Amino acid sequence: MGVTNSQSGTCVDEVADGIFRIHTPVSDVPGGFSFNQYLVRDDAPMLFHTGPRGMTALVVEAIASVMPVEKLRYVGFSHYENDECGGLNGLLARAPDAQPLCGRVNAMINGDAFDRAARALGDGEVLEPGKHRGRWFDTPHLPHAWECGYLMEEATRTLLCGDLFTQPGADTPAVTSGDILGPSEAFRKAMDYY
Repeated sequence: MGVTNSQSGTCVDEVADGIFRIHTPVSDVPGGFSFNQYLVRDDAPMLFHTGPRGMTALVVEAIASVMPVEKLRYVGFSHYENDECGGLNGLLARAPDAQPLCGRVNAMINGDAFDRAARALGDGEVLEPGKHRGRWFDTPHLPHAWECGYLMEEATRTLLCGDLFTQPGADTPAVTSGDILGPSEAFRKAMDYY
């Protein structure tokens, strides 16, 4: 896939069969940082995390390098913060058949902020958008936010988890093996992240 926007450095990498990481580096944070979204290309395609509202155009451009944006059926996120779902309504505007996808608590307390009704998943519930199979896990306060939850794509064993294993640096490769916990814990410790 590669770079989709040379000015921002946004790029797309296939991290598992039919699962793509959209990566936008941010260098104005000390030590660097990045925003990542995950696109699951399937019969009913899904984006997990939107990135901040101001990055919506970059995310749309990256999705378009893999598939037509208007074919999205789900726009999922773990918890209600700008970096997880700030671009939600902007993406819904570009994908007329897409639904927000989140946990039940999130849909209950934040649903009126979404331009469409959410597909709310309960703990352990499975979403089958085609060949992929995503199981939702409620994870209150892990790492923060009582409405937090994550989606495990069972066919490829890919955890779509957002803030749980945040990695330091702006230009980081997709982490698909090796130590993800050590660098993440060191990064958070310096920030009093919790």
